[in-house]
Amino acid sequence: MTILLNGKEVAQAVRDDIQEILTTIPAHLPRPCLHTILVGEDPASQVYVRTKQKRSEKWGMRSSSQYLPEDTTQKELEKIIHVLNAHSEVHGILVQLPLPPQINTHEVMDRIDPKKDVDGFTAENTTKLYRGEDCLEPCTPKGILRILDHYDINTQGMHAVIVGRSDIVGKPMYSMLSTKNRNATVTLCHSRTKDLPHITRQADLLIAAIGKPNYITEEMVKEGAVVIDVG
Repeated sequence: MTILLNGKEVAQAVRDDIQEILTTIPAHLPRPCLHTILVGEDPASQVYVRTKQKRSEKWGMRSSSQYLPEDTTQKELEKIIHVLNAHSEVHGILVQLPLPPQINTHEVMDRIDPKKDVDGFTAENTTKLYRGEDCLEPCTPKGILRILDHYDINTQGMHAVIVGRSDIVGKPMYSMLSTKNRNATVTLCHSRTKDLPHITRQADLLIAAIGKPNYITEEMVKEGAVVIDVG
């Protein structure tokens, strides 16, 4: 029997949880505030930023955004982040990726206060994630785990195969599945992996995060496997 893991259903459950948590915040305290920075005019990034802003406000949080020109320098962006780090009423900082080529993404992310790093991309948070310590975790891998939990899928002892080794999904997903809480045996595949179908057919849990639609085909999946398409 095939069971569809419905991401929209899980997302609604997450939204319900968030709204319930927000109702417990005393009226005299400030609402949680997410500040988003977008450099340039990438259409997809603009959509992401608007969506984050609308949903934050819909759920009873505060949201603010900064739209910076394509030619913004590294120093200018880091100065803005420095101000936001010190701002007591900004609780989360999100720099929308990708950034223009003149800006070093890793250096910019490391300027964010790790406690406000809602993407979980700072060196401090990624190191803690690798060590299995408490930290702010990247949202996409965390969403995948939330889907598994929602459907009571126990990863203990599973062979999990991740296709894609990005800093945003593949690498943190590897760390999160191999912790003592999840105890999966994890294989991380990428564009240079030899005989990929042979490896994916061994997966109890297969996560496709390679950025190419329809890359995983039926003959690459064994009967009874759990499959999640990040796209």
